Amino acid sequence: MGYLYRPVPVGHPDYGRLFPCVCQQEKRRAALRERLYAWSRLRNLSRFTFETFRPEGQPHTPPHQAASLRMAYEAARAFAAQPQGWLLFSGPYGCGKTHLAAAIANAHQQAGGNPLVVFLPDLLDHLRATFRPDSPVTYDQRFEMLRTASLLVLDDLGRQATSPWAREKLYQLLNYRYVTRKPTVITTLLTLAEFEPWLRTRLLDQRLSRVVSLAEVPSYITGRGTPPPT
Repeated sequence: MGYLYRPVPVGHPDYGRLFPCVCQQEKRRAALRERLYAWSRLRNLSRFTFETFRPEGQPHTPPHQAASLRMAYEAARAFAAQPQGWLLFSGPYGCGKTHLAAAIANAHQQAGGNPLVVFLPDLLDHLRATFRPDSPVTYDQRFEMLRTASLLVLDDLGRQATSPWAREKLYQLLNYRYVTRKPTVITTLLTLAEFEPWLRTRLLDQRLSRVVSLAEVPSYITGRGTPPPT
């Protein structure tokens, strides 16, 4: 039996309503987990873990740059252990931002969560694609996945939202996660001063957000012979 009536008295709001049994709830959670994993970039980022990150940098890394890397690494580990609020990594290409963000998402999934990793330049294309007649999901379904993911990683947040529609969608998404205090990790090339005021005020809210700058870390410092992700 897939659905059951709850043993509640007549007049109760749930009286006469069918609810999924435990087995159906588990199937739904498993299906959601698979949908998120299939859409997320996490499948391609599974090798980026805390174990494969080099928080000490290269042997020639100057002490102040190694300290910056170590600080970012420790911030990521702390967030992964207790994902609350927002965490933003800011810095140049190749400094390890995406590696740390993916490591947080991988740890969250291993702990039983349903993380969603989205490359921001592709996000709006994914949303627009839902309006096609052959789309397997509706816009509302896709946007709800973004809004309610147990952990959302927005990779490479920059100047993609140029049209009024794009800015509106980004605002709706991030404002919802801000108001509901949903765990969110953001990577960006921008400085705080370059963000629009509405987003900058949320990132500066120390009750919810932490900003980690890797501005002084040179590109490819975390690599093992090949360039790492951004």
